[in-house]
Amino acid sequence: MVDRLGVAVVGFGWMGRVHTQAYARVPHHYPQLPLRPELVTVAEEVPGRAEEAAAQFGFASTTRDWREVAADARVRAVSITAPNFLHREIGVAMAEAGKHIWIEKPVGLTAEDARAVAGAVAKAGVQGAVGFNYRGAPAVEAARELIASGEIGTVTHVRIRLFSDYAAHPDGALTWRYERERGGSGVLGDLASHGADLARHLLGDIDSLTADTAIFLSERARSVGATAGHTRASGGELGPVENEDYVSCLLRFASGARGVLEACRVSVGEQNNYGFEVHGTRGAVFWDFRRMNELGVSRGTAYQDQPVSTVYVGPGAGEFAAFQPGAANAMGYDDLKVIEAARFLRSIAEGAPHGATLADAVRSAAVLEAMARSAQSGAWVTV
Repeated sequence: MVDRLGVAVVGFGWMGRVHTQAYARVPHHYPQLPLRPELVTVAEEVPGRAEEAAAQFGFASTTRDWREVAADARVRAVSITAPNFLHREIGVAMAEAGKHIWIEKPVGLTAEDARAVAGAVAKAGVQGAVGFNYRGAPAVEAARELIASGEIGTVTHVRIRLFSDYAAHPDGALTWRYERERGGSGVLGDLASHGADLARHLLGDIDSLTADTAIFLSERARSVGATAGHTRASGGELGPVENEDYVSCLLRFASGARGVLEACRVSVGEQNNYGFEVHGTRGAVFWDFRRMNELGVSRGTAYQDQPVSTVYVGPGAGEFAAFQPGAANAMGYDDLKVIEAARFLRSIAEGAPHGATLADAVRSAAVLEAMARSAQSGAWVTV
């Protein structure tokens, strides 16, 4: 028997739309789930945006005040896709109201914010999922299994990259993303948070690190209206960019492996160039998000001049079978959010976590704060 689960979305920018679409698609890809999401309400403070969402996606009601969602008995689960500075207040309030939460990374402005939300979720006995979507790619799950099995030997070093041009245009508006008070960190929280999660997910805990950060576009024009995504603005009053455009970091893992994590939001010529290269004593594995369903794999006993093969993941890898019948049939970014939604619903149904949790968010935030401390001091820092 399928139980209806009333869900709400708080914050209806691009990510709120992605979460909503994921809820709508879950029954098609996971018909066996005992819970079926029902879009109860959407909260968005920008006038008219919630009403547009309701008209397009079928939410039963709308509000401009997220507090009404916390008080709504129809709502049992909430997607929190509001700006970073609201994560802690909304996340804690929803958990205290008995709502399960699916919250986007980085879960607040600081590690303390993430801990506060995690603590509220644990105290309330609800489920808490976090939007680390890249770890859910079937190829990434296949890579993790390959690494854990020892097929590439003992891991020696990893390189993780997250390069994008979304903030490269000099006319990019000075939104909350570039302010310390509302956005917290810059590319650390936005992209490097994914990198920190991937590093831990693939290789285990990070022991220590040293990092460097930089701001390359120091001023931007303030937007005169509501923004969504990466809005451009020109001719407005200029204001300072307060958080970093770029980070590079050397990592030492508890296992003894070494790593490099590099992220940039102003990389001209780079569009979502995200991926990793993991090297071991007998082989290597490579993943590029832009070719999301492929792995480069080198394994064997040649060591020197050992070839790399392209492997197309298929129904045996991760959640691939829920989307495509055979290898080399492509999956895309939105499919990763459907996987997250399904794992969130499964966590609620079974009362046990599946997928990335608030504990993962806390660990990622601790790594990011260590990067910030190291960048300020110029020293190696213990995580």
